[in-house]
Amino acid sequence: MVSVVFYFHAHQPIRLKKFRIFDVGKTDEYFDRELNFRILERVVRKCYRPMNRLLLELIKKYNLKVSFSISGTLIEQLESDFPDVLNSFAELVDTGNVELLAETYYHSLTSLFSEEEFKFQVNKHVRKLKEVFNFVPTAFRNTELIYSNYIAKLVSQMGFKVMLCEGTEKILGWRSPTYIYKAKGVNLKLLLRHYKLSDDIAFRFSNPHWEGFPLTAEKYASWISAHNGNGYVVNIFMDYETFGEHHWPETGIFEFFRHLPAEILKHPDNNFATVSEAARLYEAVDELDVPNVISWADIERDLSAWLGDSLQNQAARALYLLEKSIKQYSIQKKDEKLLEAWRKLTTADHLYFMSLKYDADGDIHKYFRDQAFPTPFDAFVAFMNVIQDMRLRIEGEN
Repeated sequence: MVSVVFYFHAHQPIRLKKFRIFDVGKTDEYFDRELNFRILERVVRKCYRPMNRLLLELIKKYNLKVSFSISGTLIEQLESDFPDVLNSFAELVDTGNVELLAETYYHSLTSLFSEEEFKFQVNKHVRKLKEVFNFVPTAFRNTELIYSNYIAKLVSQMGFKVMLCEGTEKILGWRSPTYIYKAKGVNLKLLLRHYKLSDDIAFRFSNPHWEGFPLTAEKYASWISAHNGNGYVVNIFMDYETFGEHHWPETGIFEFFRHLPAEILKHPDNNFATVSEAARLYEAVDELDVPNVISWADIERDLSAWLGDSLQNQAARALYLLEKSIKQYSIQKKDEKLLEAWRKLTTADHLYFMSLKYDADGDIHKYFRDQAFPTPFDAFVAFMNVIQDMRLRIEGEN
């Protein structure tokens, strides 16, 4: 038997303005509402609306099951500008075939820098899922699948039963991602992303130079079914925006997924499961020891997407050095506006935009950054100007 676990991450950051040095001390309007609306409108039109409709159809027709994490920053923007889309996500959850996973509310790197802030953001996200979807998550997905033994311990302490992790050879060695594992030293099951099969859709689907092109539902289902007898879960994890945004409708991505459940179910031993269902169905076969941090990003599967160069590290240090004083200021002034802005700065995308990488990974970084800033240095300057403005506001009140 092979249980196919589809997991999609839906996220849009709240992007910064091109905040100039001349703006420091003059305004605390840090975020570009017009740009955020324009990008979100496109993603809603190309991905969220059509894909949500398609998932609802496939759930009814094939009993398809999927899992989602939806960042707090995206939920806020949908509440404000596209409530119909938020309602369509709720309609999916109401089928009982869609599980929601907890994560950091602001899609942040706080698990690396601040245990206190990490737990706050996760708890805030859990409360938001309960408020909006009437759903209480028991599974957890850290930002960009960032994982280590230490992070697993924090997540277990917060009461989660299962967590997602990248199925890289760095931690698996000769083992396969098609089994359930457990975290080292804690009662936490791990579902590992099958990165080859996931990236065949997420990154290679529309590449005419790929040896697997064109990717049909029948071909892909045969690759999944080939794991029967060599594991019992095939975890297909990717960004939700893969559908329609990263791969445009003209590539055939929607028709591919429309036919995929039927092709998967042609093998009598295949079925669909949510993340938590798979963790309940199968026992862990081994314990994974992950002393060094991994992620699902870039070729290295490490932190270099966000902390791989001097710009990113300088910005991250400046950001988290402000944490204590920002929180004290918020308490003293009984005003959380500046603290909320600081928390929006913790969104990992801001550091991602500063990446100096080149080659294939660099092209991906450039794709996302170009929507807001022409160069990594432009992203860095705007970010650091906002940090400087925040610092001056705190010092000016003390």
